[in-house]
Amino acid sequence: MQFWKMNGTGNDFIVIDNQKACILPEQYAAIARTLCRRRLSIGADGLMVVERAHADGDFRMVFYNSDGSLGEMCGNGARCICRYGYETGLAGECQRVETTAGLVTGIRKDRSRYRIRLNNPALVDLCRPVTVDGVSYECAYVELGCPGVPHAVVPLSGLRDYPEEKLRLLGRSLRCHPAFPKGANVNFYELTGPDQFYERTYERGVEDFTYACGTGTASVAAVLTLQGKASGRNVCAAMTGGQLSIDADLDRGNGRILNLFLTGPTNVVAKGEVTDETLRL
Repeated sequence: MQFWKMNGTGNDFIVIDNQKACILPEQYAAIARTLCRRRLSIGADGLMVVERAHADGDFRMVFYNSDGSLGEMCGNGARCICRYGYETGLAGECQRVETTAGLVTGIRKDRSRYRIRLNNPALVDLCRPVTVDGVSYECAYVELGCPGVPHAVVPLSGLRDYPEEKLRLLGRSLRCHPAFPKGANVNFYELTGPDQFYERTYERGVEDFTYACGTGTASVAAVLTLQGKASGRNVCAAMTGGQLSIDADLDRGNGRILNLFLTGPTNVVAKGEVTDETLRL
């Protein structure tokens, strides 16, 4: 089994191409759980499987979290898969990628930077307060695509200096909170300037912090734009893995986001053959 190891702003993935291979879809979850284990295997936040397009896309991306759960979509993963598609000849500089959450389009900006049009928000609730251990948090809730990728958007003062373990416990509590029936990726953020924010994400399916979360970053920017706290143009998000840029087109008449774009770097870390002896297919 051939693989690529890629990352987008520190969000890392294993890519396997099943267009010509004979891997059964019911085996994907086991492959993700095995290969994504850090220290014991290749290690990654998730697994992306390339399949033939079902409709009018150039190809299809199926995404699995490191715990083997199926994810609707992954923004940083989609940027990486666009680079994979371009460099392997599956598509040109403009790409149409089918995902579980709907069609994602991508544009190659240069050798490593890719810009994708994410799935539009299917659900936005700007006021969904949540109480944890007697403390109320003014959360917003966003689902991108259909079925939607769920995000709790949580402003948190002093985020950069917030105690790590305390933040992890809070992220774990919010991720499984009854206010979010699908569970949620928890996106903590703090405004740092005009059209700038710092972000930490506790990811569903990884069950820990990741270095970046593309759909989560876009969800934060969408909420800020709808609240009038960001312009929606070249909104810059800083996170552990680097920086991402978001553009959100706002329909002011209807108070909704029409288009959501995510731009940032990708990195091809390794290409090779899986020889993990614990993988049983």
